[in-house]
Amino acid sequence: MKILSLFHNILNKEAADKVLGEREIPDVQPGCILQMRLQVPENKRRESTLKGIVIARRNAGINTTFRLRRLVAGVGVESVFPLYSPNIKEIKVLDRKKVRRAKLYYLRDRMNALKK
Repeated sequence: MKILSLFHNILNKEAADKVLGEREIPDVQPGCILQMRLQVPENKRRESTLKGIVIARRNAGINTTFRLRRLVAGVGVESVFPLYSPNIKEIKVLDRKKVRRAKLYYLRDRMNALKK
């Protein structure tokens, strides 16, 4: 069982290194305001730009995800993105807010979290 988990860790490390070779992945932590360019899976030629604040991160090797909260037409929308997804073309950190918690779920009640 231990050998299987060691083999699994090696595969995760190789897959993460492959993605790191293709594009730069910044240190995405809760409180970061991000601007992302991602390829729409239904239409490979179309790219979408999203801007929002990271309210949570889940570390699981190659399956690491982060939760992005943004405002769309005045309504708060949360999306979960895999950090090492090939659909994400670029991640740019616009600002880093000082936070004291790992999960910023209290921002769900506050609609103007992105305002400076």
